[in-house]
This record gives sequence, structure tokens and C-alpha cells, in this order.
Amino acid sequence: MDPVRHLKISIFVLGLLVSLGTVGYMGIEGWRFLDALYMTVITLGTVGFREVHELSDSGKLFTMLLIVFGVSVLGYIVGSLAQIMFEGQFQRIIGRKKVEKKIEALKDHYIICGFGRIGALICKEFAAKPIPFVVVEKDPQVVERLEQDSYLFLRGNATDDETLLKAGIKNAKGLISVVTSDTENVYITLTARGLNPDLYILARSGEEGSEIKLKRAGANKVVSPYVIGGTRMAQAILRPNVVDFIEIATGREFLELQMEEILIPPQSAFVGENLASSGFRKETGVIIIGIKKTSGKMVFNPESHSHLEARDTLIVLGEPGAIQKLEELVNCEKCADAVINKHRKEPHHHA
Repeated sequence: MDPVRHLKISIFVLGLLVSLGTVGYMGIEGWRFLDALYMTVITLGTVGFREVHELSDSGKLFTMLLIVFGVSVLGYIVGSLAQIMFEGQFQRIIGRKKVEKKIEALKDHYIICGFGRIGALICKEFAAKPIPFVVVEKDPQVVERLEQDSYLFLRGNATDDETLLKAGIKNAKGLISVVTSDTENVYITLTARGLNPDLYILARSGEEGSEIKLKRAGANKVVSPYVIGGTRMAQAILRPNVVDFIEIATGREFLELQMEEILIPPQSAFVGENLASSGFRKETGVIIIGIKKTSGKMVFNPESHSHLEARDTLIVLGEPGAIQKLEELVNCEKCADAVINKHRKEPHHHA
């Protein structure tokens, strides 16, 4: 048992003994409250002061029992305090309080349920971005790894409402359920959807047929690592060059080229423009390989006259610096106006 919990229980028992002792002296000896309380405290403290009043035989027996129980409880409290001090639990408690405050302050973050191999990889990617997230894990051994990695985490069961509420599910942007059990993933999805109907939920599927159950439970998207892994291995044999290109574009080992998605905000000056007048390619050097419309339709290899709408998502390919420049351009109204006026005057054939 956690030594802090030991201490809390023993303090509760001590308080109970003080109450019982006070009531006992009042009932057996007929003393007033303050005398009974004083006698109980000096008895439990074994300080050796004389009795407040002469004790009857029943009172003496009651006092002996109180001393036996009191010494045991006090010894237990001293042991718990020593364990807490030797194991550095005070620092842990203070550190845990700070972590809980950081979690309470999170907004538009992601909750990652499970810190297995897949969960650890997701955390690594999110931390590199960086994207705010908190991990929920119930395994004590895995929690120790989380402490070493300095990730924000909560120890608890993600199927419990209280745990997800502590993780800030009301203010969260999304939840990723990647525990090993499909049954638990279904329960987590059901619980999360009930607590936040607008939450984006991504769930892991391990067994065949679980995908349908997870979507019924409320998952927006279901991913099977085994299907993805098997498909990628087959493609590595059938289309090795294509796989190499995808790994270069999506991996972190090759930083000279990346694939990224950029949202067009509603207030952007580019809303209503086409790819030609936007000047994205000439200004940044990125390649627009796709546009995901708000309806969910994906437009691959869009033409130069393709119009941009509010909340369209651009799928772009380019160098990290160029992608960052495009993100800044999309979110800067003055910059956008200048670029649009510049490229409207020029003839364009390519986006």
C-alpha cells in the first residue's frame, strides 16, 4: 500500500480513538467533556501525567485498552512518516500537485489512454511537434516510465468518469484510446463520448470485428496497427520506391522533406481565392498535393483554379522551413493581402 495512504488511514484511526476515548470516559466516569478529552490525549500520548480524577475499576480497564491501541497506532504513524521521508514521498506529493495543476490548466489538448508501445510512440511524436497532451495509465510499472519521460500523466482507469474528468476531457480536443484490450477501448470510447459529445476520438482495434463496435461506441476513426503494418510490409516488396518516398515525407529521420496539413482559418484573406492567386507555390516553394474540403471530400492534385474555402485543409509537401512559412502566411492577414495583390497581376499556369 502507498505510504501516504498508510498515514491517512492511521491518522483517521487516531482521531477515532480520541473520540471513543472521550466518549468512554464521559460514559464510564461521568466526567465533563474537557476532562474526558484531556485524559484521552495524555493517555494516548503516554506522557505519564496523573489522572484528572480518581478512576474506577472500569475506568482503569478502559485506560489500559486505550494505551494498548494508542501506542500501536502512534507507532504505525511514526513508521509511515519515516517511510515517507526516506522514500522522498514529500517531494513526490509536491511534484504531483504541480502536475495536477498543469493538467487542470490544459485546453485543446489530447488525452492518450494507455502507454504501451503504440502510446509511447504517439507521445514521442506529440512532444516533438509539440502538441499538448496528458497520458492516462493504470499500470504502476508503466507509471514509473512515464515519470522518467517527464510526460503529464494521471494514474487511473480511463474507463472511469472521474479519471477522464481529471484529465480535462471537457476542455480536450481529442482522445486516443490505445490500450491493449479491445473491450477496454470500447468502454473508454463510450465513457468519453458520454462526457464530451464533440470530442474527436481515435481508437485502436486489435481483433477482427472490433472496428464496427468501436464506431458504434462513438469513435470518429479506428486504426488497426496490424492491418497497417501488414499493408506497409507488402507495399515495401511490391512498391519499394513509393514506400521509401512516404517514409521520407512522413518520418523524422529525413528532415529535408516533410508532409504536413495546414488549416485555412475562416478569417484568412485566402478564403475565396484560388491556388494561383494565393501564390503559395511561388512564395514558399511547397507543393499542394491535396485539399480536404469541410464536407470531407478529398481533392487530389488540385488545379490552379481550385478555390479555397474556410476550414479547408491543405495537404502540403516541402521543406520544414517552407511549410512553417506557409503556416505563418495563412495566419497573417496583412501578409496574405500583399501576396494576393501581387499574384493577381501575374499570369499563372501552375499552383
